Amino acid sequence: MADKGAEGAAKAAMTAAQLQLTRRRQELDHWKKNASRLRGRNLVTGLAIGAFVVGMFSYTILSVKQERIVEELDDEVKIHILRGPRTGTNS
Repeated sequence: MADKGAEGAAKAAMTAAQLQLTRRRQELDHWKKNASRLRGRNLVTGLAIGAFVVGMFSYTILSVKQERIVEELDDEVKIHILRGPRTGTNS
């Protein structure tokens, strides 16, 4: 019982710097213990963001190519309209 009283007095006598040091040690232990789980979550998050970016880029490139193809078809249609219908006499 006397030991418990002495521990309580020792804890009460701890300075602010000592309290801060013990808190930082506890935080460091917590980070060390959970570092692998945090790395795994970061990896999954990074892969998800990367997949989204690659998908968005691919979609954008694909849609631009389709617009170019449509523009080329429109140009060909304009040329055929200006030339007129193909018949046996003017082909």
